[in-house]
Amino acid sequence: MFSKILIANRGEIAIRVIRACKEMGVATVAVFSEADKDALHVSLADESYCIGPGPAPKSYLNMPAIIMVAKSCGVQAIHPGYGLLSENSTFAKLCEDNGICFIGAPCEVMEKMGDKDAARRTMRDAGVPVIPGCDLVPTIEDAKREAESIGYPLLIKARAGGGGRGIRRVNKEEELAPAFQSAAAEAQSAFGDGALYMEKLLTHVKHIEMQLLCDKFGNVLCLGERDCSMQRKNQKILEESPAVCVTPELRAKLTEATIRAAKTVNYLGAGTIEYLLTDDRQFYFMEMNTRLQVEHPVTEMVTGIDLVKWQIRIASDQMLDIMQEDVNIDRHAIECRINAEDPAHGFRPSCGQISLLHVPGGPWVRFDTALYQGYTIPPFYDSMIAKLIVSARTRAEAIRKMQAALCEMVVEGVEHNAQTHIDLLNEPAFLDGTYTTDYLANRNA
Repeated sequence: MFSKILIANRGEIAIRVIRACKEMGVATVAVFSEADKDALHVSLADESYCIGPGPAPKSYLNMPAIIMVAKSCGVQAIHPGYGLLSENSTFAKLCEDNGICFIGAPCEVMEKMGDKDAARRTMRDAGVPVIPGCDLVPTIEDAKREAESIGYPLLIKARAGGGGRGIRRVNKEEELAPAFQSAAAEAQSAFGDGALYMEKLLTHVKHIEMQLLCDKFGNVLCLGERDCSMQRKNQKILEESPAVCVTPELRAKLTEATIRAAKTVNYLGAGTIEYLLTDDRQFYFMEMNTRLQVEHPVTEMVTGIDLVKWQIRIASDQMLDIMQEDVNIDRHAIECRINAEDPAHGFRPSCGQISLLHVPGGPWVRFDTALYQGYTIPPFYDSMIAKLIVSARTRAEAIRKMQAALCEMVVEGVEHNAQTHIDLLNEPAFLDGTYTTDYLANRNA
């Protein structure tokens, strides 16, 4: 087991990893930007070091600075959390070159699955269903030719990155050229890679993801599914597990496909495979996230398995001691992402000082956050300021518990989206579980 780990992240996920390390008896090193000098993760870690100015490219994405701190502190491993450098194979290789364990997927797996076109072809060859589409289209002329066989509507998608960037919907031929140019430009700017491919647009679908843990001894554990279909502009805002739409028979098929996919690429650590599920219960591979997910607490709440601790154990060469038949999900969990944004003005980001904070409590209520009263939210980072997670014996109980927790939560000083979640939980389509990825877009149209 490692004796000291550096956490190359900020916010609630940095605190989540620090807490796991403390419970495991592992010393922690935090890095922070000048804008985060008063952040909670800075005071919770055993050691903390400033690595640059507020903007992420000058601090949290500054790979040489992070490696320098890691080496000077004598850490054995770096945990990247999610986002930032968590799926950066260059950083993972840099860690390896400096004798530091990167707590995540191997570089070669990250590169293969991070290239969404290559990932799609790999899964297709492994017998995992993929969305009808085509491989890379270098030019608009290539795109037009492939679009004729795929049919409209379709999606143009960036090979690299994620977060909904580099994706464009094309309803008809005359929209193809401007959408192609726009997607390529956005992907090049965001990821340094403007390569694109295309897929048939599947509408009224569920976004289902399967959680994996894989060790160095060939053991693969699938921890059930999460329904991540409540989305705004391709961004998840609410997740739950298990999915209402997934029957035991379908769950068995998804589990088998997911384990086969993980073994095909020799996966290691915690990861997620995302699928689109159609009305007729056909599922298609969408992508693989070679990292911890924002919504990982949903799975932890229904399985009782600490994913962060297992990431650390697996990276330190420990063997999984949980069998697939031991994964028993008999509870329901819901997570709401609490964002500092103003719903009344187009969900624009909101920054400022937290003048009053009350954290909801009670059995099976979890509030993952870096907030404290008096903390000032800086303008440089993602707008998510907390995750509220609840669990109960049934879905109906979980919904009521989440409604109560949201009503109890008080965050004053910035605008936030708690009321939006309260409204969503009362929507008929959420109550009966029939909501799909395009639900909010269609409702607000």
